[in-house]
Formats: sequence, C-alpha cells, structure tokens
Amino acid sequence: MNKLHNCISSKLFKKSLGERFNVSFYKYFLIQSPKEFRNWMYIQFYKLNIYGRIYVSFEGVNAQISVPIYNFNKMKKILHSLFKNNNIIFINKSINNEYSFWVLIIKVKKKILSDGLKNFYFNNYLSKFYLKADVVNKFITQKNVLIIDLRNSYEYAIGHFNKAFTVPAYTFREQLQKIIYMFQYAKNDQILIYCTGGIRCEKASLWMRYHGYRYVYQIKGGIIKYIYDTKKNNLPIFFKGSNFVFDNRLSENITKNLQSYCWKCYNLCDRYINCKNNFCHKLFIQCNICLDIFKGYCSSECRKIKDKNIN
Repeated sequence: MNKLHNCISSKLFKKSLGERFNVSFYKYFLIQSPKEFRNWMYIQFYKLNIYGRIYVSFEGVNAQISVPIYNFNKMKKILHSLFKNNNIIFINKSINNEYSFWVLIIKVKKKILSDGLKNFYFNNYLSKFYLKADVVNKFITQKNVLIIDLRNSYEYAIGHFNKAFTVPAYTFREQLQKIIYMFQYAKNDQILIYCTGGIRCEKASLWMRYHGYRYVYQIKGGIIKYIYDTKKNNLPIFFKGSNFVFDNRLSENITKNLQSYCWKCYNLCDRYINCKNNFCHKLFIQCNICLDIFKGYCSSECRKIKDKNIN
C-alpha cells in the first residue's frame, strides 16, 4: 500500500478550516503493525478533515490534532470503538482553539515518546496514580508534598505551579536520568509530578517507583485537564503563567501572572517566537519593544544575515 499523505497545499487547507477544537490524546497499548495502524488512522481522520501531528509505534499512539467542531463526536466514536477492549482513552481539549495545525501528519516511530530507556518494560496498568483537580489543589497547599515539573526548561520558563521544582533539561530522556538522583531525599515522601497532557508522567511515575520512590502521583490529564476542570468547577487555579504547546500557537495563556523575561531586555514577557533567520530558527522569548527593534530575529547578527541575502 502506498504511503498516504496530504494531497492539498497548506494554503488551500487554511481557507477551509472553519471552527475547530484543538485536541490531544495518547494511549499506551500494543500495536502489532504500526504501519497498517498508521494508514488506517490516516484514512479515518482524513475523512473528518482532521489536521495535526500523530506518532504511532508498537507501544501506542500520541496525538495533537485540530478537529472541526461538527466532526468532534465522530472522532470520539472512532477512538472509543478502537479502545473499547483496552481501557479508556482520555481526550484533552485545549484551553484555546486558535488555529494550530494546517495539515495531517502521522508518523511511525520507534516510541511515541523518546525516553532513552533500554530493557525497561513499561506496564501502563501499574502507573495510574491519578489526581483530579480538587485533590491537586489540596496537595499543593500541603507543606510535606514535593511537586515536580516534568516538562523541558523552556516550557517551565513561561508557566508552572509556584511550588514546583524543575528538572533542568531540554529533553525528557535527560530528565528521567536526573530525576532519580535529584530527589533521593524524598523517596518516602508524597510526590506530585505533572506535564502538559500526562503522557510523560505515565512513564516517569513508573520509572521513579521502579527506583524506590514509594508515593508518586500525577495530575490526571496534565496541565490541560487541570485547567479545564478548575474552570468548570470554579476552583482556584494554582498554575501561573502560560502553558507551552507544540504547535503553531507555541503557548496558551492561563493567568496574567508573567513568569518569564524577554531574552534581550529582560522585561516581563511570555511570548515565544522562532528566529526568522532559517539558518538559526532559535526558539526564544521576545517582548513587543524588542520585536519592533529586531523584527522577529533573535539578534542583530541574524537580522544582518537576512539583510545581506536580500541585497
């Protein structure tokens, strides 16, 4: 079977977007033939005008997608029918529904989440120490609970729970190695870990218990579900700042509490952009003043390189 792919340009896609939901979901389960599963899912989602980025592997599926509102229930039926004999799948709606994806990309990977772990069997059924938003708020107010942010450093920079410790790293695989040694003093304490949608915590919680951490809990559905539930139930929101997302939006604003600074002038700011110099393309935070000065470039050097190419 030929590989299925987008047949329409991104420009035509953008003209037909309409009202949409930004949605994420993941599921750890055994896929005997990831390539066949990939093609099957592509056919189903393409029919529903779903765009986004999905990873498929022998260990499961991980998706961030944009779904037309009128097809949302049809998508849910497809997913629930797929997993009806394999426990429930959690579908997270994003905090805002700005346009996030223009095309549908489904890739077969070795793993749906790169963890660097070898000879470590991941058993999803042992890792479900989930906490809902109301219990999370109680945990956060307790002095004897350790809170760990399992996102990358650049994600943590623009928003996090105030009491949360970060594990300094730019990749999840680095964090898994560091976390075992950083918090050895708390092996018998209650620990709450969290990430964007929950997928990283699934592996991290089991990995930590494997290394002797006794009470490791995770936020059900990650930051996205926490924010949704706190707003729905009129609960206090203890997450401050913005939530980093891996699509064209780059972040979702949660509260007005700015947690980060412009990389040039150090004014309070939480807007990430990519340097317009394609030879650089650095991800960095830039305020309105510096945006006007540097025109979306990370430095004067990058802007000069662009100007030379124009001339």
